[in-house]
Parts: sequence; C-alpha cells; structure tokens
Amino acid sequence: MKIYTKTGDEGQTGLVGGARVGKDDPRVAAYGDVDEVNAALGVVLAHVNDEDTNDLLHQVQRDLFALGAQLADPADRVAAQKEKARVTPEHVAVLERAIDARDAVLPPLTAFVLPGGSPLGAFLHLARTVSRRAERSVVALSRASHVDPLLIVYLNRLSDLLFVLARSENHRRGMPEARW
Repeated sequence: MKIYTKTGDEGQTGLVGGARVGKDDPRVAAYGDVDEVNAALGVVLAHVNDEDTNDLLHQVQRDLFALGAQLADPADRVAAQKEKARVTPEHVAVLERAIDARDAVLPPLTAFVLPGGSPLGAFLHLARTVSRRAERSVVALSRASHVDPLLIVYLNRLSDLLFVLARSENHRRGMPEARW
C-alpha cells in the first residue's frame, strides 16, 4: 500500500462510508483537531518516565483514534461494528478516576495557573489547549450535524486530565505554579 493515493489532490477527502467532502469541511476539521491532540500526546509521552501516566496516556491515544473514527463516520456505523472504534461512558470514567486520584494529592487551586513549569508540565499544558480546541471543533460540528454527545464529554474531561497531570508533574518536580 502506498502512502500517497493522490485522491486528495483536489482538496477533497473520503469519510467512512465513502462520501467525499472538502478538506475544509467541519467534520474533517474536527477529526483533524483530535488527531492534533493525539500528536501532542505523542510529544508528552516522549518525556514521560512514570509508568502509570505512560499507560494512561497510551490508552487516551487509543481512545482518540476511536473518537476520530466516530467523527469520520457521519452514518454512525463504525462504532456499532468495531468495539475499539467506540467511546463509551467507561472511557470517561477512566479519565475521571485518574483526575480524582492525582488531584487528591495536589494543593487546592486558589487562583488561575499560568501554563509552564517543567518541560513535561509545559508540554501537558500545551496538549490541554490543543484538546480544548478539538473540543470546540466538535461542538461546532455538533451544531450542524449529529455528533454523539459523549465525544464532547470525553474531550472536556481529557482537557481536565491534562491540566491535573501538568499540575501534578510540576508539583512532583517541586516547580512552583505561576499564578495569575
């Protein structure tokens, strides 16, 4: 299989099911933004030394592939046919448990926190903002087309997780949080 197909040379791409749409279609923008979150997590993972965080973020990357597959399928068929291509309430619950476990050992928030800190903390903050952008794209798509509302919930929780992971990493390294 060749990497290049030349089918997108005219500015169109294929969705699951075979429909062709412009590469600037809101659906393509939404799953493209999700793909960008996944790439940002790849950068984060290149700096993670903690096995629990590594495992968690690798699972998130798999979840994001499922989320992208659902977004690329306007007929909602792929999630019904392939379990690995489906985001479920349990995926959200995994994120919530991870947030709660890490947040429990952090100092309480009393102000807004400026992004930064250690290199890994800064990369986590960057991934968080990319996740928020993906969430906005999926919300915009949901106003024009059917989107499983759970996908928005997942992305919202993911950005919360990345915020807590950034705080946790900086706390673990003794980096003070810059407050606004």
